[in-house]
Amino acid sequence: MEGALNRGIMAKLYFYYGQMGSSKTANALMTDFNYEEVGKKALLCKPLVDIRFGENVVKSRIGLEKKCVSLENALSMPKDEIKKYDCIIVDEVQFATKKQIDELSDIVDFLDVPVVCYGLRTDFRNELFEGSERLIAIADEIKEVKTVCWCGKKATTVARYNENGIVREGKQVVLGANDKYVSLCRKHHKEGKIKKT
Repeated sequence: MEGALNRGIMAKLYFYYGQMGSSKTANALMTDFNYEEVGKKALLCKPLVDIRFGENVVKSRIGLEKKCVSLENALSMPKDEIKKYDCIIVDEVQFATKKQIDELSDIVDFLDVPVVCYGLRTDFRNELFEGSERLIAIADEIKEVKTVCWCGKKATTVARYNENGIVREGKQVVLGANDKYVSLCRKHHKEGKIKKT
């Protein structure tokens, strides 16, 4: 987020990705706070599909939360309204469509407003989400927010699980948290080990 506060120098499209539990949402909320603290105005948003904590709330696992608007509403704002913001912050960006990512890039390129996105890169099958794939293709800066597997190695995958173990097939989007997902290293994802036995 280093350069995002310096609006006017050159707005950029940022993508911060990480596995579940890597503090992406906490980072999004801290970015929003940093703007507020220096008297700047940020617009915090997330895609409508994420309703785990309500339609208009961004909430981290450590309890930080703030009201937000939907990404859909943010993108339908008049250009003059968007230009009043010093930054657009998008949480759970993996749920965005390719078209929405392109619209966010237009905000950067034509309105000179930085856009800072946080989200997962891949799903439980290690397939790219549509929004993340587009960001990997066009973002100005891409950075990983790291976390670790239960074994201590870097977590590179997220596994969906149930009472029978790791789930390998199913719909891409199933909302959940620690009750359905765990971040693992690639080896333990392959082996299906969600915890030390």
